[in-house]
Amino acid sequence: MRTSMLAFLTALSLTGGVVASRVCGSGANVSTEYQWHVGAARYDGAEPGKKDSATIAVSIAPGNRTMGTFFECVAEWPESWEGWYEDGNIIWSDCIWAGNGRTYDTAVSFALDWKNNHTMYISHTFSCSDNQGSDALAIGSFQLDMDCTTSDKDGTSCMLKGEGLDVTTTGRPARLAADSCADNAHRYQSWQLENWLRRYELVPGSPSSSAPSSDTGPSFILRNMANTDIFNCTTSESQNNTAVGSCKLDTEESSTTARFNFNRQLNVLTIKQQWNCSDSSSFEATGVGYVQATCSREGNFLTCTSTPLWIGTETL
Repeated sequence: MRTSMLAFLTALSLTGGVVASRVCGSGANVSTEYQWHVGAARYDGAEPGKKDSATIAVSIAPGNRTMGTFFECVAEWPESWEGWYEDGNIIWSDCIWAGNGRTYDTAVSFALDWKNNHTMYISHTFSCSDNQGSDALAIGSFQLDMDCTTSDKDGTSCMLKGEGLDVTTTGRPARLAADSCADNAHRYQSWQLENWLRRYELVPGSPSSSAPSSDTGPSFILRNMANTDIFNCTTSESQNNTAVGSCKLDTEESSTTARFNFNRQLNVLTIKQQWNCSDSSSFEATGVGYVQATCSREGNFLTCTSTPLWIGTETL
């Protein structure tokens, strides 16, 4: 990440907590809306002649900004991708809570389609005040109106025009009680990733591109946000820079399976869930996420964890 981008980001404090919950609505009432404010946005492309990544950072605040908090939405990917992974799926990344003030949300994520009018998608999961013990999902999209300059030395840099903009997210339908093919085929599939854990060995001072001498690969819990599926996912093997694993469902009687692969060099996670029904109704959902884990070091070993991350599938 370039120095100019680091200067743009605000240092995060950890003085607050998640409080209260949102009204979710139920049944056919899925039009509940939630307000957000985009305060700033910056894009830095790769420097000319270098195969560096492009970096996007967007600052968003929930509600009417009286809650005194904000989220920093940051992602990094090869500039030529323009927000899309090699397999044709858009890349979802987490928005990191500043930790100050109050927040209603469990996970806040975003995706940026830089290729098509700089379209940004925001999603957030949260507990429901009108249905104790349940949670919900809301999604919204808008265009970033960016002022861009390009130079032979620094490449392309862009800043959000004006003083920001107000955007709206809309609640999605309540979760299905089962994971049947017929019902899930018509629902937007997404997952909330929790309890991310990865341990690997890397000598201090090693280049960031160096391969770890040992790596457990990631393990995590995967919650489907369209139904009640909960998977326990663990790495089973490594292939070059990619960790490959499977996900075990809590219940034995199910027609669905899940698996993942994790690109350790790019920190990109791909989730695939398949519904194995009759030949005519079987289908697969794929989501791609950029995982920004926090790592602590003890000698040559690093332990990496992450706050909850929402990963979607296609754009809406």
